[in-house]
Amino acid sequence: GRCPLDSVKPPAFIKRLLTPAANPGSAADRHTRRTVSLCHALLSERGEASGAALAREALAAYRMLSGPALSAFFDVLAEEFSPDPEAVGEAADAYRQDPSQANLIRLQHVAEPPRQELFRRLNLANGGTAALVEMRRRLLHGLKAQPHWAGIDADMAHLLGSWFNRGFLSLQRIDWRTPALVLEKLMHYEAVHEIQGWRDLRRRLESDRRCFAFFHPALPDEPIIFIEVALTRGMSEQVQPLLDPDSPVFDPASADTAIFYSITNCQEGLRGISFGNFLIKQVAEDLGREFPRLKTFATLSPIPGFRKWLADTAATRAELAELTGALAEADWFENAGPGTSMRLELIRLCAYYLLHAKHDNEPADAVARFHLGNGARMERLNWLADSSAIGMARSAGLMVNYVYRLKDVERNHEAYASKGLVVASPGLALLARESLVARAAGKRRG
Repeated sequence: GRCPLDSVKPPAFIKRLLTPAANPGSAADRHTRRTVSLCHALLSERGEASGAALAREALAAYRMLSGPALSAFFDVLAEEFSPDPEAVGEAADAYRQDPSQANLIRLQHVAEPPRQELFRRLNLANGGTAALVEMRRRLLHGLKAQPHWAGIDADMAHLLGSWFNRGFLSLQRIDWRTPALVLEKLMHYEAVHEIQGWRDLRRRLESDRRCFAFFHPALPDEPIIFIEVALTRGMSEQVQPLLDPDSPVFDPASADTAIFYSITNCQEGLRGISFGNFLIKQVAEDLGREFPRLKTFATLSPIPGFRKWLADTAATRAELAELTGALAEADWFENAGPGTSMRLELIRLCAYYLLHAKHDNEPADAVARFHLGNGARMERLNWLADSSAIGMARSAGLMVNYVYRLKDVERNHEAYASKGLVVASPGLALLARESLVARAAGKRRG
């Protein structure tokens, strides 16, 4: 049988690099050629010790690549470290005619891209896992402009999804005794509500707060994802009191609600590899054991895409022109007091956006996709819940509570994953139906 590595053809790459446009004498070209040569050597290496040394050398060469040299390297991974179509076709025909286990194993063998084995061998080097996570981050940055790299991304996501399986991750509480190196990274990575220095961080780690992070043994000082929690009485409807470094410390023993107010994926190279469900469930279970009076586990979440969706929708909907015009004023919210049509309509439109606006048959809002995919229920919209400049610019200050009822999480997740069902409270569903967009759509149908 033909080995999948037989499909790797270095001469074609060398020939392409030697075309005049490639400038074969350039330093970038030499770095790319050396990196590819080391990758071929690594794939042909059978000894574990020498393989680890070659992996270190190949990664060191790879780290020198940037710009066109890096793009050329990814081009080679896409073109020449892919399966041999003829070998795959022959094995598929053999399996179709005789679906034996032997033929299936051969088909799986030849269909696996050689670059998957390359990534496994690069992982033998010290720091190999971190290097591959970083490699995928760089790949993702160019993927939109280079769609032919999609196969590389699929292979890396497949392997990283296995290597970062929940079974390999450990959940650790972050507190003021955590090493400063990790605390500094928490401040650096926080993507939802920026941490304004050490004083702010210390308040977020007081007794009525909790912070947890997932770690992987191959990246011991690098948090994979972390979650910040406030212990409160009742479901919070504004985030600024939770973030105020001067706020009084609340007695956590009297709390009945845990508010997840920030969830941050720290490693861009692990984008699309979900840990949220495991993290939220385990944090909720751990908190429930520590504080038996906790009855509600909920988020206070941003709605990052609402204002953009509203502006895009208003461009084709005359009925929204007055509302979006009013939003252009710097002090618009001062004219949107309780009971005003502007406030009510914004809340209705936001409910419609969360429940019905789609991107590739999924909710348009990325935060909604995350929580619904993890089994939460969309519960309540909150007016001027985030009065920061970013909150006002992204969502007119609106935020949403997602509720995690542990007994319902699996059922909600399955409903979303299999049917695309957005599990929401009746109140939110009613608000969405009463929005200008929903009413205008109903008139057109009528």
